[in-house]
Amino acid sequence: MADMEEVVVEANCRPEETRATHPFRSSSNHYGQVIPITTSPPPTREEDGADWGCRELNPQDAWLPITESRNGNTISATFHLICSGIGIQALLLPLAFATLGWAWGIICLSLAFTWQLYTTWLLVHLHESESGIRYSRYLHLAVTAFGLKLGKLLTIFPVMYQSGGSCVQLIIIGGGIMELFFKYVCDVKSLTGTECFLVFMCMAIVVAQFPNLNSIAWVSFIGAITAVGYCTLIWALSIGKGRPSDISYNPPEMDSNLDRFGGIMNSIGIIFIAFRGHNVMLEIQGTLPSSSKHPSHKQMWRGVTISYALIAMCLLPLAIVGFWAYGNKIPSSYGKY
Repeated sequence: MADMEEVVVEANCRPEETRATHPFRSSSNHYGQVIPITTSPPPTREEDGADWGCRELNPQDAWLPITESRNGNTISATFHLICSGIGIQALLLPLAFATLGWAWGIICLSLAFTWQLYTTWLLVHLHESESGIRYSRYLHLAVTAFGLKLGKLLTIFPVMYQSGGSCVQLIIIGGGIMELFFKYVCDVKSLTGTECFLVFMCMAIVVAQFPNLNSIAWVSFIGAITAVGYCTLIWALSIGKGRPSDISYNPPEMDSNLDRFGGIMNSIGIIFIAFRGHNVMLEIQGTLPSSSKHPSHKQMWRGVTISYALIAMCLLPLAIVGFWAYGNKIPSSYGKY
């Protein structure tokens, strides 16, 4: 038995001979074999497919429109984030200041911006797990976090009504602006509002035929330029025009405390709704490449930093300068503003 122990120890100490068998002879003149069992190290992220240049961990991500192309970069992500982060709701910020006043208006605006950055940071780092699995959709992330039943219950209905509401809102706003454009710029007054809505819907359907999100980065580029442009134009013209001498910064008088409370809650809602873009955060990050050495959250966070610096430079002056220029006259003249 001593000979057997020596052979077993020798086989375990020589891994290069793990595939060979070792005959030995015991003291009872019988022959036997020692077949050692070897273990291999766990696969790395490059070997198990987390290096996105090889293959997708989720086969559906290879052909679904959002994640079909992962050739995005920080610049394209910045354009997507700016385009989704600045909307028509930003124009209502001076109206919120008219009810809240200078102090509470700035406090609420700062809190909303801080909350936006924090929740964005969470989504950016929850997008990709340590094993390399990427969650490019809210439903996938919610099911992983809360389980199948609870995840679907918490996600499907909010995503559906939020997506549907956004589409209806965009059609109404886009069609209305198109009607004004045809009427005052192109001098075409024969198109009705309904026809402008149909034209806008047809344009949206044409853009939707592009294969993936990266292929419409130019649309986000145009949207980002126009969003930054009209926000800057509004507060710059407000400064250049000056403010009337008879304006006041006191909150408007209300008939009852209930009306006052409703106005305050409405103003807080306006401020928090002005910060948008969570609904496409995971999808935008899903267009970026990822590997073990260069995870997607690094490029995405650089894009978030650049985009939200520009968003802050647009929304903060728009709210402050707009209230400074119009004061308590905003509710009565807001249609012209």
